[in-house]
Amino acid sequence: MNRSRSHDLFRQAQAVLPGGVHSPVRAFRGVGGDPVFFERGEGAWLVDVDGNRYVDYVGSWGPLLMGHAWAPAVDAVCEAAKRGTSFGAPHEAEVVFAEAIIRAVPSVEKVRLVSSGTEATSAAIRLARAATGRDRILKFEGCYHGAADSLLVKAGSGVETLGLPDSPGVPADLAKHTLTLPYNDIEKLREFFDRHGDTIAGAILEPVVGNMGVLPPKEGFHEALRELCTKHGTVLIWDEVMTGFRLARGGAQARFGITPDLTTFGKVIGGGLPVGAYGGKRELMKLIAPEGPVYQAGTLSGNPLAVAAGQAMLKAIEDPALFDGLEKTSARLCDGLSALATEAGVPHRLNRVGSMWTIFFTPDEVYDYPTAKTADTKRFGRFYHAMLDRGVYLPPSQFEAAFVSTAHGDAEVEHTLAAAREAFKSL
Repeated sequence: MNRSRSHDLFRQAQAVLPGGVHSPVRAFRGVGGDPVFFERGEGAWLVDVDGNRYVDYVGSWGPLLMGHAWAPAVDAVCEAAKRGTSFGAPHEAEVVFAEAIIRAVPSVEKVRLVSSGTEATSAAIRLARAATGRDRILKFEGCYHGAADSLLVKAGSGVETLGLPDSPGVPADLAKHTLTLPYNDIEKLREFFDRHGDTIAGAILEPVVGNMGVLPPKEGFHEALRELCTKHGTVLIWDEVMTGFRLARGGAQARFGITPDLTTFGKVIGGGLPVGAYGGKRELMKLIAPEGPVYQAGTLSGNPLAVAAGQAMLKAIEDPALFDGLEKTSARLCDGLSALATEAGVPHRLNRVGSMWTIFFTPDEVYDYPTAKTADTKRFGRFYHAMLDRGVYLPPSQFEAAFVSTAHGDAEVEHTLAAAREAFKSL
């Protein structure tokens, strides 16, 4: 494929942007080579500035549940823009949107809209600390909750891709309040709460990890954490920025039958526009200003364009057939990829939950940070470029989730499997 225009744009971008990008994983450091610059998206496809077409499994890192340029969201945004792009004041649509979130997620009794997932997780942690009068936060190794200082501790995702266990610029006095545990280790979880439980303000985790690649929870893990948080008065925060409204209408908590105290949202909730939210029990959310003393504010919170796209999305996912279709397409794709890798003699593990998936180049089971690290990242890089050259755009990191949308159909799956057959042979 000729990608000369992308190459030239990357040289130009490096002169004015740190690393030539606005978010680290986009720089292709995890797979080598230059990033692709895109011109437009069409359903399940992306078209780059050189005119090359790719089946897209990045989906803007998860928000595009319905694919690119989904007409109901585009139309809703255009109509909203005619009425004004931002008010910085209350408007009816944000109330209706909040009501739709609460109907879909029973654990959420009140919700606050923000502009990003990072903003949502930071606010949820502040709220947990205020509600409990404690400082310490528990997070899990390799889970990523945004780029806030206290959360850049064993944070997976782009941090792991770049080989940075933590970020310079995070004060030690702040980081010391964030304690970490292995994901999926129930025994260590119980030992930890026996020793520290009464000092922990909140426990935050991805219910299905998407930032070490996709890691499903082991049986009993979520139940144990819920039990321990209740016992010790710790606020359980589920970071559903990635899983919310993707794994089910009610998110991962509907899929697994767990009720967190607070939930954070982003990605799908905005239908492709920048938006986030956090919500939960009424007694917790009433502490947020102006109803309570915990301050949190945002100029663009409840932005009418983002709310319009989000309303279109939440209306669409009311149809249960949508998730049934996503499940079938995702299963066909991933079963096919695994079969082709096995046929080619390529050691691998393919983890999938719903429409989220990752192929790891390791013969071992992948269920936590150390096992994810056994993956052969150099082989992933070769596979990545072999797929890219055959018109398939995957996340440019071994440690990121791939996503299927409702726009992916038989033609896209067949295209992907045909590319993978040749890509696996090249390894």
